[in-house]
Amino acid sequence: MNTLLTSLHTHTTFCDGKDDIETMCEAAYKKNLYAVGFSAHVPIEKQIGRKSDWNLKEENVNEYVNEVRNAKKRWFGKLNVYLGFEADYIKGLRSPLDNDITSLNPDYLIGSAHFVSPKNGAAPFTVDGPIEEFEKGLKEGYNGDAQALMNDYYDTQLEMIEAGGFDILGHADIIKKNCYGKNLWRQEDEINRQKEIAKAAAKTGIVIEVNTGAINQKRFNEVYPSLSFLKIIKEFDIPVIITADAHKAEDIDGNYEIALQTLNLAGFSEHIIINCRINEKIMWKKEKIIK
Repeated sequence: MNTLLTSLHTHTTFCDGKDDIETMCEAAYKKNLYAVGFSAHVPIEKQIGRKSDWNLKEENVNEYVNEVRNAKKRWFGKLNVYLGFEADYIKGLRSPLDNDITSLNPDYLIGSAHFVSPKNGAAPFTVDGPIEEFEKGLKEGYNGDAQALMNDYYDTQLEMIEAGGFDILGHADIIKKNCYGKNLWRQEDEINRQKEIAKAAAKTGIVIEVNTGAINQKRFNEVYPSLSFLKIIKEFDIPVIITADAHKAEDIDGNYEIALQTLNLAGFSEHIIINCRINEKIMWKKEKIIK
């Protein structure tokens, strides 16, 4: 791969990752990555009123921030290290705009919609969580109507984009994680919703990640967003960044070859990497995709 690459969607033992910050930095350095960024899932237990085993704990936020900033100093001149968060959007409960996140002055935020909030008052649930949780939420929140669930998911993502406050749109079609190959809704309807997402994103200046997490987890051999979704994103001329959604060191650049191949097929000739942050503005750098 003769193109500079970064890994900004990275989870450690501070949330649901398997390796610590230093181990991830060492892996990124050995893989000759231009930069590594840490994106702990923001705390949500207080907001949703129940425990979560995959988010950063409220009491560990400052330790996480300090450890990433210390790593930035240790690796200066060898590896660019950035402080980020994966900021959940949960309708009426959590947003990338929340002050407890922004006041920490992260280098970047990934905005992600994991949760849907059923209109019938059932509890919010994650579309990409354990299949048992997904099936329970689909039954109790949508009376088994997967088409309604799909629309609610893209409505949630659209609300998040329009609200703003983040830099990178995370795994834009992650709803397929528990639905891949099942044909639970009309494909043409989902394509129309994805066009809405791309149109809204194009107005904001956000970047969309090409995320290899599902491949790394051996769920299916496709990136988020799908090839067809990426073709829509290309039509709207939205910049893309390759990420691994790495939860362990060996996946720090996991299956980036597939991401590059998919981008080629979608018509992209370049991707972007984070170059630096000046005051409150991220400076991106374009990189050619070598065919």
